[in-house]
Amino acid sequence: MPDKAVNPQDTPLKPSVDERIDERAERVKQATSQAVSSAKEKVGHAADRVEQGLHHATDKTASAAHRTVDKAAEVGEQGRVAYERSRDRADELLEQAREYVREKPMQSVAIALGAGWLLGRILRR
Repeated sequence: MPDKAVNPQDTPLKPSVDERIDERAERVKQATSQAVSSAKEKVGHAADRVEQGLHHATDKTASAAHRTVDKAAEVGEQGRVAYERSRDRADELLEQAREYVREKPMQSVAIALGAGWLLGRILRR
């Protein structure tokens, strides 16, 4: 094979082409690094905002749950009080009925017979 002749103009250009390639590669690396850094920062900020939003939503949910539990306890207490009042009133009425029967046994029997007869007539229809 014949030896190729080296052109004297090729040698000085080669370092400048290599230098330009290296410079551009360095610029691309820097731009990529900056883009990655910027993306990391933006993702970090977005993650912080999401985290803050989740904390806020969790706090609101917990607060609503506490209010619901408190309201349920309050309603439960009101129901218990109403039940006790109703039970006490029923006990009072039963005691009054017993007392009436003790004081007026004949009238009580007559009233019971009349109420039974009336109820029987109503239920026949």
